[in-house]
Amino acid sequence: MTKNESVLNWIENMKKLVNPDKVMWIDGSEEQLNQLRAEACSTGEMIKLNEEKLPGCYLHRTAVNDVARVEGRTYICSRKEEDAGPTNNWMEPQAAYKMLFDIAKDSYKGRTMYVIPYSMGPIGSPFAKIGVELTDSIYVVMNMSIMTRVGEKVWEVLGDSNDWVRGLHCKCNIDEEKRYICHFPEDNTIISVNSGYGGNVLLGKKCFALRIASYQGKTEGWMAEHMLILGLENPKGEVKYITAAFPSACGKTNLAMLIPPEGYRAKGYKVWTVGDDIAWMRIGPDGRLWAINPENGFFGVAPGTNEKSNPNALHTTRQGTIFTNVVHNLDDNTVWWEGLDKNPPEHAENWKGEPWNGKTSTEKGAHPNSRFTAPAKNCPCISSEFENGAGVPISAIVFGGRRAQTTPLVYQSRDWNNGVFVGSIMASETTAAATGAVGVVRRDPMAMLPFCGYHMGDYFKHWIEMGQKLGDKAPKIFNVNWFRLDENGNFIWPGFGDNLRVLEWIIKRCEGEVDAQETAIGYVPYAEDINLEGLDFSIDTLKSILEVNNDQWSKEAEGIEEFYKKFGDKLPKELRDQLDTLKANLKK
Repeated sequence: MTKNESVLNWIENMKKLVNPDKVMWIDGSEEQLNQLRAEACSTGEMIKLNEEKLPGCYLHRTAVNDVARVEGRTYICSRKEEDAGPTNNWMEPQAAYKMLFDIAKDSYKGRTMYVIPYSMGPIGSPFAKIGVELTDSIYVVMNMSIMTRVGEKVWEVLGDSNDWVRGLHCKCNIDEEKRYICHFPEDNTIISVNSGYGGNVLLGKKCFALRIASYQGKTEGWMAEHMLILGLENPKGEVKYITAAFPSACGKTNLAMLIPPEGYRAKGYKVWTVGDDIAWMRIGPDGRLWAINPENGFFGVAPGTNEKSNPNALHTTRQGTIFTNVVHNLDDNTVWWEGLDKNPPEHAENWKGEPWNGKTSTEKGAHPNSRFTAPAKNCPCISSEFENGAGVPISAIVFGGRRAQTTPLVYQSRDWNNGVFVGSIMASETTAAATGAVGVVRRDPMAMLPFCGYHMGDYFKHWIEMGQKLGDKAPKIFNVNWFRLDENGNFIWPGFGDNLRVLEWIIKRCEGEVDAQETAIGYVPYAEDINLEGLDFSIDTLKSILEVNNDQWSKEAEGIEEFYKKFGDKLPKELRDQLDTLKANLKK
């Protein structure tokens, strides 16, 4: 426990509000967690899986109306509406508190309040931040103990400081009409009611690590970004670190855990995972940008994860993992999901707990957004720097989206401000699976559209200011697009492990080892400088996906112009100038 008065007073106030039968302080010990696991299994909240095949693993099912993040119910409650900006839902803080407290009142009656002290980032790291989450869900306790660093040491580091994030989660009745996830950036507070789904209730994740932390970063002079962090080791044993931002369904986790192609492996190339989702970045004493992954685990999408797409992720889930909304194979008490293999179980229960036969059913067994929560330490390619509180130095920042045409396989920005422009115009095209309209361009700046805790125009300005502070020590900025299609709608670039060939070129550019050709949008590789050894892929095909089509980019510039109107006079002049430069280049 703690003697911190700000913590004790807040917990006392919340207790009066939600009225629990009892309070349990989570100390992070295996003994206490085992006791809670047993309790969750006795009530049916969790199902213990086959101890031989999946040691320490559990299955959980959410309510059928509660299976994903709800952006329409997610609010930024800043004191001024303009501070939330045009890309966030806003609610006036006092009105939000009143509404939330009315919903939460007495909602813990007959339930236990669990007090979870947690550190985002290695405990005691200069990058780390502390949070306290109150919850009435053992599922949340179990997940937070995987995703963050939980326990008594957190109280020691916090001492009597008031610099910590308050998080209140109330399951209430899982009523989707009264479901709200509200963030109060100026108060360091998050309140989530009427949900039990991870993305809405593991308050350390997107809520704290991005929405609140992005605001903290702006105020304190650092960056909280929706980015993977990987280390690329060359045959000499030198490791260079890259961060990369992608919207959903663009292979972010696969890239974070990439396995090099056979020829590269034989030479001694390795990829090390520091993080798969979030990067907190600060300027180090040497003036360079350094990054940590503030999380301690992976909250990954299960469907499509298999031995081919991401063997490292699959291996990570083989012990100490919580599976949510996947198929329960009753024959051997294990789990299954679409895309795992071609042998769906016949004697099983689907994600809703209904009888399901994978051989005959026309319905999917696992929910498309079913998840695994797995400890990062399980990952076969976890970096030796994962627990390093000082972080890793970043050589390159990569942005990417899913574009059938227009965007080349890879290009480099001219400088930092041009790189901020490249990140701000990031986009993916909708696929048939997502919506009726195919090929609609959806902008998602820096992949932060749903996660920026303040006005996005100010967020762009913060990026520009960070570049001014970094000066010539700033990482180089690139854009990649693995998703160019041929005339038959097939992907041209092989992707997966072969993406290492592009990362290798990126590092060579950072080291000044290869030249590049200047185009209207930035620097594009000479095809000969991307290593195709061992790959059945012609240099002419490579040239075709490195091409910059000025007509297509003129249309793109119109779309950017339209998108930028959203930000009004908050759009930094530097980005307006970048768009003007792009237009002028396209006319040359």
